[in-house]
Amino acid sequence: MGLNSISQRLSLPKDPNFVSPSFSRNYCSVKNSDGGNGEWTEEIEYLDESGSVIYSGKGVRSVEPGVDDHVMVGGIKKPFLNASAVAKIVEVVKRWKWGPELETQLDKLQFVPTMTHITQALKVVKDSDACLSLFRWARRQPWYLPNDECYAMLFDGLNQNRDFDGIQLLFDEMVGDSSNNGISSFTAYNRVIQYLAKAEKLEVSFCCFKKVQDSGCKIDVQTYNSLITLFLNKGLPYKAFEIYGSMEAAGCLLDGSTYELMIPSLAKSGRLDAAFKLFQEMKERNFRPGFSVFSSLVDSMGKAGRLDTSMKVYMEMQGYGLRSSATMYASLIESYVKAGKLDAALRLWDEMKKAGFRPNFGLYTLIVESHAKSGKLDIAMSAFKDMEKAGFLPTPSTYSCLLEMHAATGQVDSAMKLYNSMTNAGLRPGLSTYTALLTLLANKKLVDVAAKILLEMKAMGYSVDVSASDVLMVYIKDGSVDLALRWLRFMGSAGIRTNNFIIRQLFESCMKNGLYESAKPLLETYVSSAAKVDLILYTSILAHLVRCQEEENEKHLMSILSATKHRAHSFMCGLFTGPEQRKQPVLSFVREFFQSIDYELEEGAARYFVNVLLNYLVLMGQINRARCVWKVAYENKLFPKAIVFDQHIAWSLDVRNLSVGAALIAVAHTLHRFRKRMLYYGAVPRRIKLVTGPTLKIVVAQMLSSVESPFEVSKVVLRAPGDSVMEWFKKPIVQQFLLNEIPSRSDILLHKLNTLFPSSAPEIRSLSPPKPLIARRAM
Repeated sequence: MGLNSISQRLSLPKDPNFVSPSFSRNYCSVKNSDGGNGEWTEEIEYLDESGSVIYSGKGVRSVEPGVDDHVMVGGIKKPFLNASAVAKIVEVVKRWKWGPELETQLDKLQFVPTMTHITQALKVVKDSDACLSLFRWARRQPWYLPNDECYAMLFDGLNQNRDFDGIQLLFDEMVGDSSNNGISSFTAYNRVIQYLAKAEKLEVSFCCFKKVQDSGCKIDVQTYNSLITLFLNKGLPYKAFEIYGSMEAAGCLLDGSTYELMIPSLAKSGRLDAAFKLFQEMKERNFRPGFSVFSSLVDSMGKAGRLDTSMKVYMEMQGYGLRSSATMYASLIESYVKAGKLDAALRLWDEMKKAGFRPNFGLYTLIVESHAKSGKLDIAMSAFKDMEKAGFLPTPSTYSCLLEMHAATGQVDSAMKLYNSMTNAGLRPGLSTYTALLTLLANKKLVDVAAKILLEMKAMGYSVDVSASDVLMVYIKDGSVDLALRWLRFMGSAGIRTNNFIIRQLFESCMKNGLYESAKPLLETYVSSAAKVDLILYTSILAHLVRCQEEENEKHLMSILSATKHRAHSFMCGLFTGPEQRKQPVLSFVREFFQSIDYELEEGAARYFVNVLLNYLVLMGQINRARCVWKVAYENKLFPKAIVFDQHIAWSLDVRNLSVGAALIAVAHTLHRFRKRMLYYGAVPRRIKLVTGPTLKIVVAQMLSSVESPFEVSKVVLRAPGDSVMEWFKKPIVQQFLLNEIPSRSDILLHKLNTLFPSSAPEIRSLSPPKPLIARRAM
């Protein structure tokens, strides 16, 4: 209606202070004097732009926004239709979009909206910003009530616009609404979590999930599955398992796609029982397991050593009509190989090839090496040849494994073929490969071939000193002294050095085999390399001299003894010189030498030296010198338990641990001591025992029988009553015998007795197997 037209048709006073009642705006809510609603009394004409009357009648009265819920058409009260209200709200929102102007226009609506109007309007308005503006205006109104459907639509709009910050903000507002009004927003809650999970908002979605859980709202199956899928895809299986635990507690079940993700994740994380339980549950719920489920279970069960279960799942997969992949075959074969079940692995290997799959490089390597290490060289070599035909170049590890196993079984030809194949392929053999091959060639006594391989090894850049020494040690232990010397010469010509220990071992082997001319240069090398000849080594050379029967060899041995430069040799030389040259008596000279020995370190060696030295002195007829050596050795407690005085009951001498020469000297010297005690001091024991053992019994008995001794021979002891021995001691021949004035017959016994003397004391070392101590030539 035009305001000018109305003013022209109404006759109004000109007084500006006059106010007509008809110009006061009359609202529906205003009451008249009768208490009823005010009514229009004027006729209202509605004109068009040209001034023509469109309609004439009583007007529609104005409404007070937010108070009236109807309009008055004349005197008739008419309520607002929901469709009209929604349309009006939509019209305002679409026109003003957002901001204070929108809120002003909404405040001026000529009706009181409800949440139903707002919800319906949101369905029509598609713009998410406009929807949010309308919703936030509604939240400030006294008639507002939280509405799950309303929130859900808002979240849908924000999700379409990918406004996840807005979703998070609105979610927090929704949580506040729900807690203040005690209303649960089940659909909206779950929709938020699903949208965030699908958008891969890991932390935000899980935070919302925990808030919803804490609020006590129920979470649906789809939400659980979305979260589990998100965490599994992000490589966080343990967080997914935590959510799955909450899901189980809530009585929810996985869907088919989540089963497909959950079971492989559980299997790969090692939770095999849980994975297998879900696998069984999946089948019970009539979900068809996919290949990924079967593959993960077969692989994980096999790697965990649960081969029966792995094979059961594999067979079940075939029952579902699924075809195994090359990866699954490889996993199964690897599991059976690692478990040592090579026959089963070989069956799967054949099945794989029949299925048309081509084994990869790793699988060929596994089959070859596993069968080689288990000693099944025929199968290993067959697979090795197939590997080469398939175009795969074996690794040095595969070559080494085959070569070393052939070497261990003594197959020289096969080992050399593999070695040549390896080098021709441009591969560098490892140190263990060279060592195995050299050991094989050494054991087979192929010196020239071993020398060639060693030089090739050196050309490869390896340090060959240790390997060459190992070969040398093989020859020494095998007793092939000639080959050992030949190999040592090769080492010298090639500039390869060995260590002093091996030089000493080879020297001792040469001594043992009588190769004294070869032994001396070795000893000189040993001494010149700053190695110290110890008392044991010197004594062992002296033992060879004791056993020597050829004059030429004696000269070599004397030369070798001199080459040791040991102080014991100076002592030996001084022992055989006269007192004028020594400038001191024999006994003092011997005592001085034995005082220079460090008994804490060399007690055993000194005992060994005394035994061999007394052998030598007896055979050389140096009885007085021998008695001096024995006396000093006893004084220094090298044989502390040899002589025992048991008061007047029994006196005994134990010579079981002595050499033949030492035993003879010990018996003569000790009987001389017994004689002095009995004759000069009158101490007579009941009996006297000479404990000889079975080996020395004959030698000692023969020596004493020459002077008609009263000692009776038993198994291991020579014994006699003390009185009989007393009478025997009184005989002049016995006195002469014990004072070393030995008659000719006894002289022959002591000087010409040719006995196989022991080469060493048993507690120190043994260069030769023990031999019975027998007298070859007696009196």
